[in-house]
Amino acid sequence: MNNPKDKYEYVSSATLPTRWGQFRIHGFVETDSGQEHVALSYGEWQPDDIVPIRIHSECLTGDALFSTRCDCGFQLEKALQNIVAEGKGVLLYLRQEGRGIGLLNKIRAYHLQDNGMDTVEANEHLGFDADLRDYAICKLMLEKLNVKRVSLMTNNPKKRAALESLGIEVVSRTPIDHGITKDNKGYIRTKTEKLGHEFDPHLLK
Repeated sequence: MNNPKDKYEYVSSATLPTRWGQFRIHGFVETDSGQEHVALSYGEWQPDDIVPIRIHSECLTGDALFSTRCDCGFQLEKALQNIVAEGKGVLLYLRQEGRGIGLLNKIRAYHLQDNGMDTVEANEHLGFDADLRDYAICKLMLEKLNVKRVSLMTNNPKKRAALESLGIEVVSRTPIDHGITKDNKGYIRTKTEKLGHEFDPHLLK
């Protein structure tokens, strides 16, 4: 039987200066599909240290094009700032656009949302589950970076459950209630009510 690790491969690492500090970027690939993912690491730690991490799924519109109809870009920036403030940490950047449906299907879903559907209804109308993301590669990424125990930055409890199922010890979970705007409050309410994300309810009024 093939080792599940054979599905994923580490490729290379390099320095990555950013506005917040100098990170290292590490490349990984899914060998079956060719899908590429990266991790950003900052600082140093011992194997038993608790390391702050963020699992961030790619969002071209929010991360690179500054869209405010989601909170993704805001959370990405805040996570990197938090890591630098802590003096160490890791951001796992997974190429899972639109909760796994891909960029063009996400734009189709946006069109449906413009006409009254919420984000879950739009994905399902297109024939997809509400969330198709897979976090299995996180295990290899964290092992490569010598991370065994984490403090997870997320509003999504399913990410904690996914890491724990992979054998990663999640010592704590810290929400990122950041980047809530008039354009994305409805989107965030849907994530809270239908996908189980946890936000401060006072911020969604």
